Amino acid sequence: MLGHLWTIGPNLRHRLLPHAAPAATAWSTTLHDRRVGPVRLTGALARLPDARELVVLVHGLGGAIDSSYVIKAARAAAAAGLDSLRLSLRGADRSGEDFYHAGLVDDLTAALQSPALADYVRIYVIGFSLGGHMTLRWAMAPTDPRVRAVASVCAPLDLAAGCAAIDQPRSAVYRAHVLSGLREIYAAVAARKPVPTPMPALQALTTIRAWDRLAVVPRHGFCSVDDYYASESAGPRLRALALPTLIVSATGDPMVPAATIAPHLRELPSHVSARWVAGGHVGFRAGLDLGLGDTPGLEPQILAWLRRQ
Repeated sequence: MLGHLWTIGPNLRHRLLPHAAPAATAWSTTLHDRRVGPVRLTGALARLPDARELVVLVHGLGGAIDSSYVIKAARAAAAAGLDSLRLSLRGADRSGEDFYHAGLVDDLTAALQSPALADYVRIYVIGFSLGGHMTLRWAMAPTDPRVRAVASVCAPLDLAAGCAAIDQPRSAVYRAHVLSGLREIYAAVAARKPVPTPMPALQALTTIRAWDRLAVVPRHGFCSVDDYYASESAGPRLRALALPTLIVSATGDPMVPAATIAPHLRELPSHVSARWVAGGHVGFRAGLDLGLGDTPGLEPQILAWLRRQ
């Protein structure tokens, strides 16, 4: 029950009394996708005077740069003297550019190559939920030496097991919320360019697996849903992580159940640290102590760990 409260509560509070994001300027860059051509990425870049360190924040499936957990992390970064980029994965801004998947690291690579980020000497990445999974996949073959460490929060390490869990009847409310956001992203794409599956079929689907089968697989060239899950899941590949990595998971997470990720968090290499904490899906109590820093709270603790690497 507490896991549900910590999942729903922070999101509901943010809807009623939104957290104010740090002052930021609009950011954008363009990458070339071999299947669809130019794809524009957007985001919000918060700068402090003379800051030379940056944290890139990556939202989850169906999320956006104004999701409560992203804004809280950006606020914590500002309090710690760090600049932040709240990165909007392709299409998450409802621009109709394209849509992403759990292993599509190209967006993060392109963001880091942006001229607007050229002056930073140290960069950290924090990914949440599916964005955390994407961050882990990127860290297995990092493309920017300025990135010193990464962290994931509530990442679904096993895509097949995670999908099976969220597609259960008990997760109907969460699944409907995620699918609503995905449909909005897809509809914006469909309004601008050809899509692999007609929009009415996407409107009728009721599971994440169906989304992956009808949208992700044909758009991104996978052979099947099972091929997508097997080829992209980070869990079996964690020993390939090439950077100091912090993996934070919640024991009460109703969207990414502990049983789906625990098998992958055993016998990790020394530069990979896993922490289990009480909480929900990307939702935690304000005074959470991971034993990683002097300031309590999930975000300050993660930032303290990242900066020590």
